[in-house]
Amino acid sequence: MTEAPLLERILDATAALTIEGGWASVSMGRVAAAVGVSRQTVHTEVGTKVELAEALVIREVEAFLAEVGAGFEGAADVPEAIERSITRVLTRSQQSPLVRAVVSSSHGADTELLPLLTTRPGHLLQLASAAVSGLVAPFALPLPQARIDATIEVIVRVTLSQVMHPTGAPGEVAEHLAWLVRSALDSLPTD
Repeated sequence: MTEAPLLERILDATAALTIEGGWASVSMGRVAAAVGVSRQTVHTEVGTKVELAEALVIREVEAFLAEVGAGFEGAADVPEAIERSITRVLTRSQQSPLVRAVVSSSHGADTELLPLLTTRPGHLLQLASAAVSGLVAPFALPLPQARIDATIEVIVRVTLSQVMHPTGAPGEVAEHLAWLVRSALDSLPTD
């Protein structure tokens, strides 16, 4: 059996330490010890602790985007795809020990991970919006691209907000957002 690439091992160790003690308990030295490499090797591979946090968040986002893609597979229309995708994303977020650790640490503990998801979400929003835009494109919606892009950004932002602070069951939230999209599409004039 081959060993996982170094970056994956570093991110796995970082996730485990974050789940165990919150982001504040993560240090480059602890990550290095968990992986069995030197602290300098961790720095060489990922850079600073902030860059380590960004890499961990990006990896988690990529896993969530895989859920979005799975939700679009075989969907009859965009509202159905949105409902299925959001249900999958919110269900995964409730089941993810890392997401639970980040969200729970935001209630009183110092964390650098939560701001990456909420107050500095530029890269995250771009990544998610671009992925969703690519999945929506084959549906050839009868809207200007600017409207499609704005709607995608709103859906991504609301979904991210629900990951951080859920207000309902995944399926319920997803159904509400899909209803909004379906209502908007149904209100378009037909030729």
